[in-house]
Amino acid sequence: MSLPLADKIALVTGASRGIGYALAVALAEAGAHVVAVARTQGGLEELDDAIQAKGGSATLVPLDLRDTEGLVRLVQALDERYGRLDVMVANAGRLGPVSPLTHVETQDFEHTMQVNVTVNLHLIRAMDALLRRSAAGRAVFLSSGAAHKATAYRGPYAISKAALEIMARTYAAETVTTPVKVNLVNPGPTRTKMRATLMPGEDPETLPTPDEVAKAIVPLCLPSFTETGRLFDVRQGRLLTYHLPD
Repeated sequence: MSLPLADKIALVTGASRGIGYALAVALAEAGAHVVAVARTQGGLEELDDAIQAKGGSATLVPLDLRDTEGLVRLVQALDERYGRLDVMVANAGRLGPVSPLTHVETQDFEHTMQVNVTVNLHLIRAMDALLRRSAAGRAVFLSSGAAHKATAYRGPYAISKAALEIMARTYAAETVTTPVKVNLVNPGPTRTKMRATLMPGEDPETLPTPDEVAKAIVPLCLPSFTETGRLFDVRQGRLLTYHLPD
């Protein structure tokens, strides 16, 4: 069976649970060697078992991405071992406070912005050179429908995802003449712990599983996917157009 990501190196953040976990397994099934990054060692070990059970391989990186020195060490290790990065999936995220803006503590707001926005800027800065050394570097950022709404009591999360979308689109515009393709994904409501925290009364059985969502995202990571600066809406099953500058 042909594996579309055979011999490719794929980095996944927030890989110890939810969509990140499912994406790491799906990318490994597609042939990639997965560099799985997450804060939780136990979750990473479970992921490694799942990937090995599918015949894949992974490198586990227990790391809080706010640790910029740790991120530098990761880049150095990737550079020394592989000299490139073929796929980067920026999945790690934080829901943040669910309350009126007038009740949001500055510290909580800044923490949400740091995890959902600043960390991804650090990832872009750190991984750009490695992505450019790939014959077909692919960067995928996990966004949310919240970025396009102004729903009461969800301000910090929505604000951070809107900022993330502008950042990823800017990166797409700045790499448009290179082999690197940069896209965003709105996974839609998914059966995850974050969703359960946000919507405790919702029946999770009515939602797609992370595995189902991951399978829809993997095609954006393939060398054959040549769109850039686009938003893929999993629920609609289609690409939404952003206009990159000429």
